[in-house]
Amino acid sequence: MKRIFVTLIALVIAVPAWAEIDIEEVTSPGGITAWLVEDHSIPFTALELRFRGGTSLDDPTKRGAVYLMSGLIEEGAGEMDARTYARELESLAASFGYSASDDSVSISAQFLTENRDEVIDLLRTTIHEPRFDQDAVDRVRAQVLSGLRSDQTSPSDIAGRSFAEMAYGDHPYGSEGKGTIESVSALTRDDVVTAYENVFTKDRLYVGAVGDITPEELGAVLDELLLDLPDTGKPIPKRADVTITGGVSVIEFDTPQSVALFGHAGIDRDDPDFFSAYLLNHILGGGGFESRLMQEVREKRGLTYGVATYLVPKDLASVYLGSVSSANDRIAEAVDVIRNEWARAASEGVTQKELDDAKTYLTGAYPLRFDGNSQIAGIMVGMQMEDLPIDYIATRNDKVNAVTLEDVNRVASELLDPDGLHFTIVGKPEGLDG
Repeated sequence: MKRIFVTLIALVIAVPAWAEIDIEEVTSPGGITAWLVEDHSIPFTALELRFRGGTSLDDPTKRGAVYLMSGLIEEGAGEMDARTYARELESLAASFGYSASDDSVSISAQFLTENRDEVIDLLRTTIHEPRFDQDAVDRVRAQVLSGLRSDQTSPSDIAGRSFAEMAYGDHPYGSEGKGTIESVSALTRDDVVTAYENVFTKDRLYVGAVGDITPEELGAVLDELLLDLPDTGKPIPKRADVTITGGVSVIEFDTPQSVALFGHAGIDRDDPDFFSAYLLNHILGGGGFESRLMQEVREKRGLTYGVATYLVPKDLASVYLGSVSSANDRIAEAVDVIRNEWARAASEGVTQKELDDAKTYLTGAYPLRFDGNSQIAGIMVGMQMEDLPIDYIATRNDKVNAVTLEDVNRVASELLDPDGLHFTIVGKPEGLDG
């Protein structure tokens, strides 16, 4: 049975072509809404449940509780301890996955049609009756602590924590969602239960389903799984102020190569200029070897193996980030080149050819995202959380192509802030002072 499931996983790319994906909004008899792509070519379904809030719901004194809780959901439920639970899941040839980010907690499920009822029973028990046994709490906590200790010796992680603290201050975004060694060590089982109660409520629920299931069948599944959840949970925090200012921060670390994280305030996903900023980012630093920064920093000067930029529009704040690493005696030059390219793009904009090439790449690459039921289910949930229309997949490339050169260059002058660009550098950089 398990081999059959693996084979089906490999075949789930046999979904409708991306441009023809037909999303239907389904409302269960109990009033729970989901988006569905119905496809009966393979007896397999992917279900994605996502709860808004994520690790941002942690009490400041209990940082890491939601993250720890998300790792404990599969460690036994109902009358099943962790080992019995794992055996039951394997016997059903099903797969469950759990994750927590700043803004959400996700549960992903993949299952065969012939086992749907049994899998939904197990998933319901998982969601409604997690055990959080003390031995499981201790075991998963030890795993989290091991990861946190490893992060303390990672220049990239050190830079990320420092930048977040400067950018977001005392907002939850300003500290590590996984917690600290001190905060995670102090968490109790009661803290895990509280985190569970804060997260799993209907007022922040989003659902996507793809595969061999009808709207009527999905409605019954939704009510079986989710109707009994509490209506409301802990309030989501207010928006964060992005407080970081221009400059350089140096964190001394004994390594031959410095790592830099750089950025400033960004642009929200629902901003009318988001697609202009998206194209601008591709040209400046998000387009791999063809981006300006890669050409100037790597190809022309050999200062790094890679440099990249990316828009980070979170639910409660947005930043524009980039990263680069270089030898300690060359990182200062890399910083200068990046700053100069930032300023040049802000003042001069981009060319029509750069824009046309970016559009060609981004519209051509978009269909590659839809390479399986699980991926499509996740995309649909993301669309709902971002309040995008149900026909967004079919119209997204039109929105990219509608952006004009004037749009991109106006946004470049408004968004890019060379003086506000802050570099957090971990290493022993020469010629740079914090």
